Amino acid sequence: MNSAPDAIRSRVLTALAGVTDPEIRKPITDLDMVSGVTVSDTGRVSVGIRLTIAGCPAAARIESDVLAAAESVSGPGRASVEVAVMTREQRTALTEKLRGGQAERSVQFGPESLTRVYAITSGKGGVGKSTVTANLAVALAGEGLRVGIVDADVHGFSIPGLLGLVHDGLAVKPTQVGDMILPPIAHNVKVISIGMFIDDASAAVAWRGPMLHRTIKQFLTDVYFGDLDVLLLDLPPGTGDVAITVGQLLPHAEVIVVTTPQAAAADVAERSGIVARQTGQSVYGVIENMSAMVQPDGSLLELFGSGGGTEVARRLSAGQTAPVPVLAQVPLSLALRTGGDAGLPVVLGAPDDPSARAILALAHTMKTRTRSLAGLSLKLTPR
Repeated sequence: MNSAPDAIRSRVLTALAGVTDPEIRKPITDLDMVSGVTVSDTGRVSVGIRLTIAGCPAAARIESDVLAAAESVSGPGRASVEVAVMTREQRTALTEKLRGGQAERSVQFGPESLTRVYAITSGKGGVGKSTVTANLAVALAGEGLRVGIVDADVHGFSIPGLLGLVHDGLAVKPTQVGDMILPPIAHNVKVISIGMFIDDASAAVAWRGPMLHRTIKQFLTDVYFGDLDVLLLDLPPGTGDVAITVGQLLPHAEVIVVTTPQAAAADVAERSGIVARQTGQSVYGVIENMSAMVQPDGSLLELFGSGGGTEVARRLSAGQTAPVPVLAQVPLSLALRTGGDAGLPVVLGAPDDPSARAILALAHTMKTRTRSLAGLSLKLTPR
């Protein structure tokens, strides 16, 4: 004998609460995407769902997951799904809900946020800063943290390619719901990059200061990252407009300086840390990339010399209450390079490689660093 329709409907709604929108990463029942559940006298179930936009890239997956959830109650072949699209008013209500009831957009991850924000920079290009950023983000996600990346290297964006978010030569585009942008996800990391808004793979982004400032600000206001434990910003090399903008918008961000073992690299790497301090940020530490390569016999080959990371950390320790540490020494590695070319980070593709082990160890250490509520305004009004 079939259960009463109301009882079946209740069980279906409970099952639908386990279906998550793959872009927003929240249950569809919390997002008002379920328009209704009807149950016939014979126990057949019909579920109505509302997609956020027409042509939603996650439509097929959501419909399949909803059907599976409904059939887990009704039985195989005894459920159907009717798909519609949200109205403009419903999308507006959704974006306000995701913003915590605030219609006005504001910069996310401000001083009162519990998200750890790391601005990853370097004194010059070619030191592997973006490769380190991509791998560190994936390693942190592997530790169970909610992680996002803002590819702030507007002129030299490479994060989409390093994380495999490129199809037919173009970066995967984000979904836009009203004035809210949903970042693509790779290896459980939410990613936004100017490369995702360009339709010509060979096009160059030739922007000056004001345009760069607006772009970074838009990434931090219009992109819905949700609740993150860690946000990494891949800054362009040097001490230009973007570094200053990030310092202004996120003055509490901690800076990680990426350098090489060359002693001569210490001068330029030090400058990026100095600029960070001038905008109120602190330097969390130094990562020495391209350190000694581990040979098959276990010996080390120092192609780029040694001591550069230690020297940068020593110089940047001046003026801080605590010494700046060398967080990791990432060995020069063929697997690290080929993984980046293939869009598969070495921490996933070759986790036993010496470079992967160095990054994974750093992520494990950083996992325990959470922002404290001490000194933060909780915006509570006593009665």
